[in-house]
Parts: sequence; C-alpha cells; structure tokens
Amino acid sequence: MMCKNGCRAKLFLQEVLKVYSSRFMNASRMLGDQLALAWVVKSHPYFDTKRFSKPQAFLEDIGGTSVLFLPCAIYNWTPPEGAGQFHGMPLDVKVVHFKGSRKRLMLESWNFFISSSDISDMLCLILMSGRTKYDF
Repeated sequence: MMCKNGCRAKLFLQEVLKVYSSRFMNASRMLGDQLALAWVVKSHPYFDTKRFSKPQAFLEDIGGTSVLFLPCAIYNWTPPEGAGQFHGMPLDVKVVHFKGSRKRLMLESWNFFISSSDISDMLCLILMSGRTKYDF
C-alpha cells in the first residue's frame, strides 16, 4: 500500500465527514465541520478535555491517528471588536483569526505583514489614536 500514515488520517477524516453528514448538516453553513470534529475527538474513550486548559500544544492518538492540538491563544488569536483591534496582541501569536466584522482588516494586515521584516511591526497597524482607519 502506498500511504502508511496518510491512510489513518484519511480514515479519521472520513469518520468526521460521516458524523458531519449524520449529525450536523443543520449547521452546514457555519460550525458544522468543527462540531463534527469535536464530536469525534470527544467520543474517544481516553481523551482528556482538561488538557485544553493548558496553553501548550499536545499530541493525542484518536482512533490510531495522531492529532496535534494547538492552543488558541497562539494559533487562533482573535482581535477584539472596536477601536485598536490589535491592542493587546501577544507577541507569540502565530495565527490571527479575522472573525466576523474583523475580516475587513485582513487585506491591510496581510499587505503590512509582507512588507515588514519584523513581526513586532504588526503592532504598528494601529494609528496614533489607537484606532484603525476602518473604525471611523
């Protein structure tokens, strides 16, 4: 067989799809895929949800598939609503989640990111007033 480890991952994702199709189709426009994934993970008999309370990555075997869980504070940080969206952004953030109305900040943030050699410069996206040009 050509794929050794990839086959387990494929089976895992097929299980998520099966759960999605049977339990969460009513949420197909938003969150259904995440709910199905969470259902598969939480249904694993030895999965300890308390591990999510620690801000560190961890690997877990779910039905023979190694799944890497990443802390949201670093890998899914969401800017707050309103003025100064990036105010308080931790310096170790790896992924910014532009959720809802914050999507309007994506292009400006991306253009600034690719033009800067230092990630800490991203904090300069906020104007002197603490507001971005989209807040007015």
